[in-house]
Amino acid sequence: MIPLCSPKQALLPTALAVGSFDGLHAGHRRVIEIITKNQLGVPTVLSFWPHPREVLYGETRLRLDLPSEKTSLLKPIGVKQLVLVPFDHSLAALSPEEFVNQILLKTLQAKHIAVGANFRFGCNREGDALTLQKIASSSGIKVSVVPILKDIEGRMSSSRIRSALKEGHLNIAKKLMGRAYRFRGNVVPGKGLGKGLGWPTANLQVDGRKFLPGQGVYAAWAWTNINGSPSAAVMNLGPQPTVDPTSPSAVEVHLIDQQIDLTGKELIIEPVQKLRDQKRFENLKALSVQIGLDANLAKTKLQRFCHN
Repeated sequence: MIPLCSPKQALLPTALAVGSFDGLHAGHRRVIEIITKNQLGVPTVLSFWPHPREVLYGETRLRLDLPSEKTSLLKPIGVKQLVLVPFDHSLAALSPEEFVNQILLKTLQAKHIAVGANFRFGCNREGDALTLQKIASSSGIKVSVVPILKDIEGRMSSSRIRSALKEGHLNIAKKLMGRAYRFRGNVVPGKGLGKGLGWPTANLQVDGRKFLPGQGVYAAWAWTNINGSPSAAVMNLGPQPTVDPTSPSAVEVHLIDQQIDLTGKELIIEPVQKLRDQKRFENLKALSVQIGLDANLAKTKLQRFCHN
């Protein structure tokens, strides 16, 4: 796995692709491809953590890819390190010139910089891609500005991926990202209600900064080891309207045709197709019958899909 580091720990000099790159869609990869094909510096992706809008406006910004996940995605496309710049109010106060000179040129010794055409930076987002070119060129540093990638539906964006996931359209999200959406979580003890109904579930504790699909019941693949073979699973994402309507949203996964104690292990989940919305049943027996129907439907659906 490539290093995940702070600016002061980075290998120097660098060739920088600067941006959030959340979801790492085809438009993002075009920007990154530029800095992996030259010999001017260590191919590096530079992002900010936490998201600027979290610091400046108190907004919650869930990520399609957490930093630890992103490193494994960047390595195959030629990136050698992921550098996270800690975003705080002092960084936000830097002028475009100060940011370029202090962070990109002095600290990271950038020899080539690539950004998307919609890149903004500096205090009050005063700087844009042309500003970056002007400032960097005065120090003899090349800046490549990559046009925004569009398809038949419009601009390629992380927002489109989030919208697709929120609506349960996993196939659309997969097409936009060029890979299947996945998340991971640690299996923690639950109330044992699923086991009592004859459908034992693994209750997942997922990083609260991870963007999850919309609530519902899904056919999914589940791994305990990403290098191994996945298990067919049915996943419930959301509260428990029949058992406890006041319970918080949760992720529960039942491995189909398997009886395995997963407590304490990490599961990697790839939701494949949404089966239905959540609903409240009259009693636990009716819920148990529906879970059986969901499991059979999930098994049938997954037979049509190849995991990758």
